[in-house]
Amino acid sequence: MNAAGFRVLVVDDSRQAREGIRTILGGDPQFQIVAEGTNGEEALALTEQWMPDLILMDIHMPDMDGLEATKRLKEKYPYVKIVIVTVSDDIAHLFDALKKGAQGYLLKNLNPRAWLEYLRAIAVDEVPMTRELAFRILKEFSPAAERPKSPENPLTARETEILGLVARGLSNRDISSELTISEHTVKNHLKNILHKLHLENRVQLARYAYELGWMGSRPDR
Repeated sequence: MNAAGFRVLVVDDSRQAREGIRTILGGDPQFQIVAEGTNGEEALALTEQWMPDLILMDIHMPDMDGLEATKRLKEKYPYVKIVIVTVSDDIAHLFDALKKGAQGYLLKNLNPRAWLEYLRAIAVDEVPMTRELAFRILKEFSPAAERPKSPENPLTARETEILGLVARGLSNRDISSELTISEHTVKNHLKNILHKLHLENRVQLARYAYELGWMGSRPDR
């Protein structure tokens, strides 16, 4: 967890549902709601703007539903944790959500204490799931469902810009100042970049950028 806690994006087309979520999360200072959206399209735009740690996503929304938004978000921002929030306890919805990349699934009628316990576990990378459910999920998933790797640059324009600054040796604080964004946003972008490129640190990032010809010259170190 970062020093400021977990930054949360809430996406639900029901104002009443969003207010309910605000009330629940207001009971735990670890969770800070940074933005709210009403459909999948807004979820994509707000994630780009705020780089949240956790997204609470409704399934049934206009324009783009929560499952499609989850799929697109996890392709573009693998670092972010997404929990589907719904009134449906249909196991098929749970499987579909997890296949699209969601980390969890919450029912709106659960009591607030259960919500907070579950979200804390998700946020710190625990797996709040029974063995029985885990077994059912493993049986449901196809082992051949891997996405092929693309030889092209998988990064967004902003991520490529940040990679270039890393290759020049700039610190997170320098990058934050250069791009007029918070250090927290820089850190989440870097986590996303490392995940997409399957690398572990800044030195590997700089070398990778040079070897693929994404940067104009070899970094000094």
